[in-house]
Amino acid sequence: MGGSSNRVEDLSYTDSDLENPVPISATIPPMEIHKVCMPPKRSTLEALKQRLGEIFFPDDPLHQFKNQRPLRKLLLGLQYLFPIFQWGSEYSLKLLKSDVVSGVTIASLAIPQGISYAKLANLPPIIGLYSSFVPPLIYALLGSSRDLAVGPVSIASLVMGSMLREMVSPVKDPVLYLQLAFTATFFAGVFQASLGFLRLGFIIDFLSKATLVGFMAGAAIIVSLQQLKGLLGIVHFTTKMGIVPVMVSVFQRREEWAWQTILMGFCFLVFLLTARHISMRNPKLFWVSAAAPLTSVILSTLLVFIFKAENHGIQTIGHLPKGVNPPSANMLYFHGAYLSLAIKTGLVTGILSLTEGIAVGRTFASLKNYQVDGNKEMMAIGLMNMAGSCTSCYVTTGSFSRSAVNYNAGSKTALSNIAMASTVLVTLLFLMPLFFYTPNVILSAIIITAVIGLIDFGAAIRLWKVDKLDFLACLSAFLGVLLVSVQMGLAIAVGISIFKILIHVTRPNTVILGNIPGTQIYQNIGYYREATRITSVLVLSVESPIYFANSTYLQERILRMVRDEEERIQSCNENNLKCVILDMAAVTAIDTSGIGAISELKKTLEKKSLQLVLTHLVGEVIEKLHLSNTLESFGSDNVYLTVAEAVASISSAYKEKF
Repeated sequence: MGGSSNRVEDLSYTDSDLENPVPISATIPPMEIHKVCMPPKRSTLEALKQRLGEIFFPDDPLHQFKNQRPLRKLLLGLQYLFPIFQWGSEYSLKLLKSDVVSGVTIASLAIPQGISYAKLANLPPIIGLYSSFVPPLIYALLGSSRDLAVGPVSIASLVMGSMLREMVSPVKDPVLYLQLAFTATFFAGVFQASLGFLRLGFIIDFLSKATLVGFMAGAAIIVSLQQLKGLLGIVHFTTKMGIVPVMVSVFQRREEWAWQTILMGFCFLVFLLTARHISMRNPKLFWVSAAAPLTSVILSTLLVFIFKAENHGIQTIGHLPKGVNPPSANMLYFHGAYLSLAIKTGLVTGILSLTEGIAVGRTFASLKNYQVDGNKEMMAIGLMNMAGSCTSCYVTTGSFSRSAVNYNAGSKTALSNIAMASTVLVTLLFLMPLFFYTPNVILSAIIITAVIGLIDFGAAIRLWKVDKLDFLACLSAFLGVLLVSVQMGLAIAVGISIFKILIHVTRPNTVILGNIPGTQIYQNIGYYREATRITSVLVLSVESPIYFANSTYLQERILRMVRDEEERIQSCNENNLKCVILDMAAVTAIDTSGIGAISELKKTLEKKSLQLVLTHLVGEVIEKLHLSNTLESFGSDNVYLTVAEAVASISSAYKEKF
């Protein structure tokens, strides 16, 4: 590896060499060989500090405090913990007008959805309204998203209802059920806030988008089928969540079907779906879809009141207590036989609601070109759920449907959540008696309309086109929810996500590289047809970090590729293989098992009279190879900056030798 310029000459070739491998001199222009430098020495503390900083503090949140006066640091600290201090200092009357309009608009959607989703969680309808009052106020103080509209969501409501109902009946033991719901909400908040405080937000990324697409589609169908109880007027209905028991229960209870309920339910369902379709076709008419649920509630309530429909088989919500959220800290369940159920439910619903909330917040932030701090969002959502559990609320997060309405209505800041909560407060204080005659069938129609948007056919088709394994994961999660249960579907989704990670880690790609004629570029010969092999040299690329989990596989895989190359050379009557070049540009990390595998591979190839050469060693990899003395065992003639330099130097050495 000298510093001089070398022109690569041809090795000795046979006539058959002109058919596939081409002379090196025909493909590689003259080039200079550079020396590989060792990384600078660092203490263990420095290396650990840098690594932990990259893992937990990639955004360097303390950077803004550098070289600032104490008073300025205090102000920046308050703005960091409470974003309302940041945008509140620049607030204006014009912004207030936009936020109030947005808040009142989303309240028209949040009120009927809150009642409906509480029903989905097997909770009293008033709990849904309570959950649309306190959490939005807390999020407005702590959240970093300008567009996220907070409240109950369908998936978390469904999962909480199905998990708790398996052990405790909301009808036979309503007090215990309510205690477990509040306790699960508390543990969900603790888990969410802890992830943000410890900066462990990457944990929620284990739920891949593919599995979430399948899970949410399956859950949407199950939720819709469950609403057949309300649409058909059935009184006695199965508590199971699978599609088979639900449909069996529907047809076994045909004698309970009420034509009045069916007529009203399907008429309003068509109205809601039509309004949704209009808003989707013309985003400027977003208010049509936003106002449709509340309009349905008002019209149906008037119809029931005028025609005394409750006397003709149409079930109504009944009495809802007036007043703001009563305290519920005394109802938290921290001991007893069902504590593990509350913790498990809290963790599952916490992960789901956190995933949805952050995804929604980032989606609308990207549309307005501002940043959402994921860890701050986790703390905000977690703290609002902890506070909510003490004020008669259940799990809440950012809702996509309400956030979309908030965005389209022109919200400017998180004050729109305060405006929404204020509207809900007025409803709680003065308008609760008006819901007495609201029919349950309307709540079912609202839920069906809301969850239909969770079925994303376009995403499933894209998964099939782009990645068949992702589509299989999506389909497995979908069928798990549909045929077994929501919990099983979620477990399958998580399991498949982890399995995919294990597949990528334990079975990474290793490909053969060829030279693009007339350049110093080497690419995968399977993708680039013009890429040509180098005679007597096998260039391989490992496209993954080398860990204990894949080191043995990579060693076996590389030896098999060497064997296949030797067989190909023999069948084509070409020059014998003399060197294996391992391009490690994509090897971003290596552990002791990986280092051991590289050393073993070198010894094995030497026994076959083959030279092993390493190229493109990145900082951490070259540092560990140096500290383990593995790099010194290779020598300077077997380590190069690039594949092109390695080929040039090796071919020059072979020319001199032969």
